[in-house]
Amino acid sequence: MGETRKRGRKPKAPASTTETMDFQYTSASNATQTDYVAAQNDVFSAANDSVATAAAAAKNDANNPPPARRGRGRPRKSEAGHMEDTEPHAAASPERRPYQNGAVVLEPPTQPVAKWESVAARVVPAMDAVVKVFCVHTEPNYSLPWQRKRQYSSSSSGFIIGGKRVLTNAHSVEHYTQVKLKKRGSDTKYLATVLAIGTECDIAMLTVSDDEFWEGVSPVEFGDLPALQDAVTVVGYPIGGDTISVTSGVVSRIEILSYVHGSTELLGLQIDAAINSGNSGGPAFNDKGNCVGIAFQSLKHEDAENIGYVIPTPVIMHFIQDYEKNGAYTGFPILGVEWQKMENPDLRLAMGMKSDQKGVRIRRIEPTAPESHLLKPSDVILSFDGVKVANDGTVPFRHGERIGFSYLVSQKYTGDTALVKVLRDSKILEFDIKLATHKRLIPAHTSAIPPSYYIIAGFVFTAVTVPYLRSEYGKDYEFDAPVKLLDKHLHAMAESTDEQLVVISQVLVADINIGYEDIVNTQVLAFNGKPVKNLKSLANMVDNCNDEYLRFDLEYQQVSSLSVPLPLSLSLSLSHTHTVDEMYNFLFS
Repeated sequence: MGETRKRGRKPKAPASTTETMDFQYTSASNATQTDYVAAQNDVFSAANDSVATAAAAAKNDANNPPPARRGRGRPRKSEAGHMEDTEPHAAASPERRPYQNGAVVLEPPTQPVAKWESVAARVVPAMDAVVKVFCVHTEPNYSLPWQRKRQYSSSSSGFIIGGKRVLTNAHSVEHYTQVKLKKRGSDTKYLATVLAIGTECDIAMLTVSDDEFWEGVSPVEFGDLPALQDAVTVVGYPIGGDTISVTSGVVSRIEILSYVHGSTELLGLQIDAAINSGNSGGPAFNDKGNCVGIAFQSLKHEDAENIGYVIPTPVIMHFIQDYEKNGAYTGFPILGVEWQKMENPDLRLAMGMKSDQKGVRIRRIEPTAPESHLLKPSDVILSFDGVKVANDGTVPFRHGERIGFSYLVSQKYTGDTALVKVLRDSKILEFDIKLATHKRLIPAHTSAIPPSYYIIAGFVFTAVTVPYLRSEYGKDYEFDAPVKLLDKHLHAMAESTDEQLVVISQVLVADINIGYEDIVNTQVLAFNGKPVKNLKSLANMVDNCNDEYLRFDLEYQQVSSLSVPLPLSLSLSLSHTHTVDEMYNFLFS
C-alpha cells in the first residue's frame, strides 16, 4: 500500500496571534517577485473575470464544443458554482452588449449564477465610488519628543458617501501630513482634507475641495446589519496590483470585537473574505449593492485562514451622526464601571438576589465618571435602559443571538443619559446616569497632539502614553515594559480628568546630573514634598521654586536632589522642534 497523504496545507512557521490593521506601505513594493505573484493570484478582479468569462463563453459554441482536456491544478468552477470536470456543457453563443462599468454584459444567461458571482455583479455600479487613498505620515518620536521620525507613505482604500465626503480607516491617515485620493479609472490624485478622525472606531472622514472629483460618481448607500451567512463583497486596492479588486465571502460571526487601533471594544463583523494590506477603509457590500461595513483588520495566525473583520453600519452611522450633531468627533461613551459575572448561585444568594433576578456586580467605578457618586461597588446592575442584563453580562440581540451589554452603551452619544436599575442591599434602585468618554490614566492615543515634555538640568520629564511605551519597548511592550508601568496601564484609574503618569524618561548626561545617568522611565511621585498631578503642575512647581535644592521623590524610594541655577529649564509641547545640539547648548552652556 502506498504512503497515505494527508489533505490540507503544509504547516507554516509559528506566528503570533495578532489582529493586524491592513493598509499598504509603499515599502511593500520591495517584496520578492514570488510574493508579488502569489499576492496577485489571490486578488479577484471583477472586470478581468467578466471579460474572461465572456471570451470563454463565446469560444465554446454549442455546435463546435472544445475537446475534453484536463488542465493542471484545481478543476475550475462552472457558472453554477460546482467544480467542473472534463465534460464541457453545450451552450448557445451569448449576445454581447456594450461595456458597463468595466464588465461585459452577457445575455441571456445560459445557467444559474453562483451566489458570490451574483453579489459581485450587483456591486459593480457601486464600485466607481471606491477610491484609493494615498497618505504621507510623519509620526512623533515619543522617545525623543523634540523631534519627529522620518516620514513614510502608505496606500489604502476609501469610498464616497453623501454630502461630498469620503470614509476610510483612522489608521490609514494617522499622523498624516498629506492625503490624496484617486478615483477608479482616473489618473489624477486630488488633495483631501481630513474632517474627523474616530480613533476608537477606526474611521476617518475626508473631503475634497475640487468639484471635479465629485463629478460622475454616485455615493454609496448603507444597508442594514447583515445576518449570519449573508454574502458580502469587499472592494478595495490591496497589495498585489494597482487596480481595484474584489473578494467575496459570507458573514461568519457578529459580536463585540477588540479594535486593535482604537484599543476598545465595539460591535464588529467577522467574514471569511480575504482582507489584505491595502484593503483598509474599503467598503463591504451586500447582495443588493449596499455598504454593510468597512474592512479594517484581519487575524494573522498559523491556525487561521481568511479571517477578516469589518466595522458594521451601526458603528459607522454612530460616527457620522456624531460628527453631524457636534461638528466634531466626540467618541463612544462608557458607563464607567468594571463589573463581575454573577453566574455562581452562592454569590447571587450572598448579594441578596432572588431566583428570578439576573445581573452583574459592580467591582470598581471610574472616579472620573460624571455620575460616579450615584453607583457604588457591589451594586448589581439588573437592566440598562429597560433591557435586562443576564448573569454573564449579555443582553438579547437578535433571534437566537446574545451580545455584551456594552453594545447598548456604545449606541449612546457622549452626554446622553441612561436609566440604570441596580440592586443594593436587596432593594431595587433606579438612576439616570450621564454617560461620558473614557479617561484613561495612560491614554491609548494622543489624538494627533505631539507629546509634551519638560527638561531641567538634563532630566527629561514626560507623560506616559501607550505610543510612548510602544516607542520605548516595541510592539511587545505589554511583556517588556516595567511591571509597575504595566500595572498602572492595565488596572489604575485616573482620579481626575487632568491626572497624568509623569516619569523621568532619560537623563541627558552633564556635570550637573552626575550619578543620575541610570534613571530611566521612573515615575515621579512628588516634588519638594508636593504630589505631582501632571506634567504641567510639575513644570509650574519647578519654575516657581525658590528653594536651594530641587528634590524629586521617585518610585522605589529613590530621591534626586539638584542645586540648579534657575532659570535652567525648558518646557515645550512641540509647537516647534529642536535638535539635540540645541537642547544641550540651551541647558549646559
